[in-house]
Amino acid sequence: MKKNAVVIGAGINGLVASNYLQKNNFNVSLVEKNNHVGGACIKDSIEYVGEEIFYPKGATVLGMMQKFIFNETGLSSCVETFYPKSPKLVYFPDDKEPTRIFQDVKDLKIELKKKWNEQGDIQGFRNDENKVINFLQKIYQSATSPCVDSAESYLGKRLTDLWIRGSAFDLLNNYFSSEKTKLYMGMTVTESGPASIHEKGTAFTIPLMDSGSIFNGYWGFVKNGIWEITEKLDIINKNLGVNNILSAEINEIDLDKKKVYLKNQEIDYDIILFATDPQTPSILLDDNEGYKEVQNKELIGSSGKVTAFFKNPVRWKSNKNEDYDSSFRFLFSNNNLQEFEKSSQNAKRNISDYIPGYIQVYPEGAAQRKMGNKENLDKLILFSKNFSYQKNSSSLSNVKDEIISLLSNHIENIDDLVNTVFLTPKDLNEKFYFPKGNIDHMTLTNNQNFNKRTFSTNPDTEFYKYFNHDDVFYCGAGSFPCGSVAGTPGYMCSKQIIKKYN
Repeated sequence: MKKNAVVIGAGINGLVASNYLQKNNFNVSLVEKNNHVGGACIKDSIEYVGEEIFYPKGATVLGMMQKFIFNETGLSSCVETFYPKSPKLVYFPDDKEPTRIFQDVKDLKIELKKKWNEQGDIQGFRNDENKVINFLQKIYQSATSPCVDSAESYLGKRLTDLWIRGSAFDLLNNYFSSEKTKLYMGMTVTESGPASIHEKGTAFTIPLMDSGSIFNGYWGFVKNGIWEITEKLDIINKNLGVNNILSAEINEIDLDKKKVYLKNQEIDYDIILFATDPQTPSILLDDNEGYKEVQNKELIGSSGKVTAFFKNPVRWKSNKNEDYDSSFRFLFSNNNLQEFEKSSQNAKRNISDYIPGYIQVYPEGAAQRKMGNKENLDKLILFSKNFSYQKNSSSLSNVKDEIISLLSNHIENIDDLVNTVFLTPKDLNEKFYFPKGNIDHMTLTNNQNFNKRTFSTNPDTEFYKYFNHDDVFYCGAGSFPCGSVAGTPGYMCSKQIIKKYN
C-alpha cells in the first residue's frame, strides 16, 4: 500500500524529492504558498519597446546539479543545456588584459605563472580537489549521510584535515604562492555569506562549489532560461501523479493525528518533507525551541544581483574573439586574501552598505545565442559580493551605479545598456524567503558545514530528520550539501526516506 507524503515547498529540492517519492511507492501532495512552482528558480520580465523580455529572477546558472538527477528525473529529455568550453576570465584592479583560467591544467600552470608569477602546485591542488569531489559525488548518489570518519577512510587523514576539517586560509597557502591565485581559488568561501577564510571547515566550501557533475564541475545555462528546469520538472511530476496544491495557506499541522490542515482542505500524511528555509518548519510545527536553535545559526547572506540589459550584444574590450563571448568573468576589487577577508567581514559587521569584493559575470545573453535562442536584448547577470543586510535596492541606487561603473571599464558599448534590475540580500529575503538574504539559507561555516549541516537530533541514523519530530524531514537549502548543489538535498533526503519506509 502506498504511503502519503506531503512535500512543503515547490522549489528545486521539493520538486526533485516529489519526483523520486512519487516513483517509489508514495502518493505525493506538493504544497506551495505561491501560485507557481520554482522557488528561486523562476523567471521575471521587463518591457522593452512593447515586448516582454524574460530573465532569471533568482538562480541563473545550472552548474551544480548532479548529472544522474538530471537524467533520472527526466529533465535531460526535455531541456537543452550549454556550458562554455572557453576559459574563465579574471580581472584584477588595473589589469589591461584578463587572466585565462583554462580547464586544461598544463595550460593553466603556464598562464598563472606568466600572469601571477604562481610558483605553487597547481597540478597537486587539482588532483587533490578532484579526489574530494569524487568522494562527495559518491555520497551524493548513494544518499549516504556526510561523515568525517568516512571522509578519512576514503581520502586519508592528511586530505581530510586539509580539505574537510581545515580553514580555507591554510588550504590555499598549502598549494599556492601567489596572492591572486589564492584569491581566485578561494573566492567561493563567501558564496553563501561572509564566512571567514580563517575559520575551520571553510576549506570544504571550495570543492563543494565544484562538485556539480552535470557539466563536470563547471557552470552552464539552460535554453530559454534556467526556469525551464523547474517548469519542466513540474510537468514531469504531474504526469507521474504528483498532486500540486498552489496558493496554499497551512493553518495547522497536527503531529498526533498526522494531518495537514489547509485553509479549505485537510491532508493525511505518513511523512512530511519540508523543502523550505530552515525556520519555516519550526513555525508551522509550533516548535519554539527549534525556532530558537535555527535563529542561533549564522544566516547572514551577502550576495546581491544586477541583471543588465543591452540593446546590442555586449562587446568586451579584451578577448574579442567570439569564442569568449560566453566566458564567465570575474571582476575583483581586492588584490590579496587580507583585503578579501577584510571586505567580507566588514560586510558582516554592517560597516557599510556595500564593500566591493568581486563580481561574477554570467553571460546569459551570449549563452542563449550559442543555443540558437535569439533575443532582442542581451543580458549580463552580475552577482556581487559584500552587501550588508540592511537595505533594499530602492535605497541603494548609488551602489548599482558603482557596480555598473566597474563593469563599464571592460565593455566598449556600455551606452547600449537600456535597463537594469537590482536585488540586495534584503530583497532576496523578501522575494524568496531566504532568511537574512542567504542564498544557501545558512552561511557555509564550520558549525554549519559538511556533517554539521543538519537539524536532526540523531544525524547518524536520520540525517534529514527535522529535530526530534517523528516522520518529519527537512531537505531545503539549509541541509547538506547546500542549495547551490541544485536538487541534491531533495534527492538525498527522499532516497533515505524511501529506504526507511519501503
